[in-house]
Amino acid sequence: MKVLVTDPIADAGLDVLRDAGHDVETGYDLEGADLLEAVSDANGLIVRSGTEVTDEVLEAADELVIVGRAGIGVDNIDIDAATDNGVIVANAPEGNVRAASEHTVAMTFAAARSIPQAHIRLKNGEWAKSEYLGTELDDKTLGIVGLGRVGQEVAKKLDSLGMDLVAFDPYISEERADRLGAKLVEFEECLEAADFLTIHTPLTPETEGMIGADELDLLGDGYVVNVGRGGIIDEDALAAKIDDGVVAGAALDVFAEEPLSEDSPLLEHDDVIVTPHLGASTEAAQENVAISTAEQVNAAIAGEPVANALNAPSIDESAFPRVEPYIEIAETAGKVAAQLLDGRIETIEVTYKGEIVDEDVEFVTASALKGVFQPLEWQVNAVNAPQIAEDRGVDVTESKTRQAEDFQSLISVTVSNDDDEVSVDGTLFAGDDPRIVRVDGYRVDAIPHGKMVVTRNTDEPGVIGLIGSVMGKHGVNIAGMFNARETIGGEALTVYNVDNQVPDAAKEELESDDRIIGVNYITLNGQA
Repeated sequence: MKVLVTDPIADAGLDVLRDAGHDVETGYDLEGADLLEAVSDANGLIVRSGTEVTDEVLEAADELVIVGRAGIGVDNIDIDAATDNGVIVANAPEGNVRAASEHTVAMTFAAARSIPQAHIRLKNGEWAKSEYLGTELDDKTLGIVGLGRVGQEVAKKLDSLGMDLVAFDPYISEERADRLGAKLVEFEECLEAADFLTIHTPLTPETEGMIGADELDLLGDGYVVNVGRGGIIDEDALAAKIDDGVVAGAALDVFAEEPLSEDSPLLEHDDVIVTPHLGASTEAAQENVAISTAEQVNAAIAGEPVANALNAPSIDESAFPRVEPYIEIAETAGKVAAQLLDGRIETIEVTYKGEIVDEDVEFVTASALKGVFQPLEWQVNAVNAPQIAEDRGVDVTESKTRQAEDFQSLISVTVSNDDDEVSVDGTLFAGDDPRIVRVDGYRVDAIPHGKMVVTRNTDEPGVIGLIGSVMGKHGVNIAGMFNARETIGGEALTVYNVDNQVPDAAKEELESDDRIIGVNYITLNGQA
């Protein structure tokens, strides 16, 4: 498999890819038509912030499985377009958490004590001791915008130095904030309370420019520290407020446009400390990020869940072996149910019964949706199946119950519309032997592989013999047969596993018999 790397990463990451047997191609200056050509046959793409992964790039990459971002921020990747194309987007949020949090603390101290300014003047021969009266962090209030991984690490470090913590983050619980020693408050209150404000939120349309002139007025005579993402602060407004003496100073590692222009008003102020995006620039962080990204690319190409997928179900690595056998069962059940339903699919319900209810089944549910939509969509996988359901207006529900009847664990996929409903159940025998055990209420014992024929017929002598004769006449070998009925003389359902494709002539002959109520021909596991 080919993995294209378009921004430099540590050699340790490249080694992880090569050790997995991938053909690693680097192209650090690729853009435009050259990038489109290089990515056209790539199975994996690894970028940092230098490569724009646009809709055009994704459309050109027919074989692409995953885009790995060697870092946290993914504003250079069109995630919606990736989802539409069934491409996983994953980042490496853990690798540089320590480095970014330590740089934040360093920048906070630098701003509080004017360390870079005093350093420069002393190097220039000036003993300017009386001109720098610093601020102690002890007993000051730190305002944290974004209490994610980096924000939490900053909170731990500066809380231990005696700072009071307030935080704004609408996606974190008060209980978690309390454990960190932070008080959750509204955005405006966070700004008003802060002596030092540090920002650790992603750059999104909602957060872009979220700290402008009005917000800086609320901060007042405080300091702004940003080692997160550029573009969240209105840099012109910040320069103006420092110039007017409203804001005491700032320490910035990231900017709306990088490299920072020599004409930036931020460079005109002695009270603004700037560094060239060094937050993740430690040897350990770069190696950790590269290895993490490479491992996720390997997992995606191998068809395994990706730990830090942003647009696809993810699962803890230790839990994956317990649910992996159910992924194929869920996909098969979805595929069979979809092809047995007459008419448009309006609702999908995935039900888990028995011991499996204790597991993380998000990836299994996505696989069930993949199975449902695979007969309908040319390119569908566990990444874009939930989006396809939303785009089609299909309601998806997931439910769990500990009662599993005669089975240790059972997965049921039910598809329905206003007129009809079909349910298919699957389980594992002897730990890892997958079986379809119920189709639309009929108890069967079918092997979910290869090609399958499902017939509904009247329960009377000669019908099964007829089906077998027609199959044999047209050269179709029956590998297995599983029959069930409602009542004697009522309706029966039979599942046949067959070795080869059923020709049209055989289908027509079967469907012409009045005793045959319905015949469905289902191909499983991608076989033709």
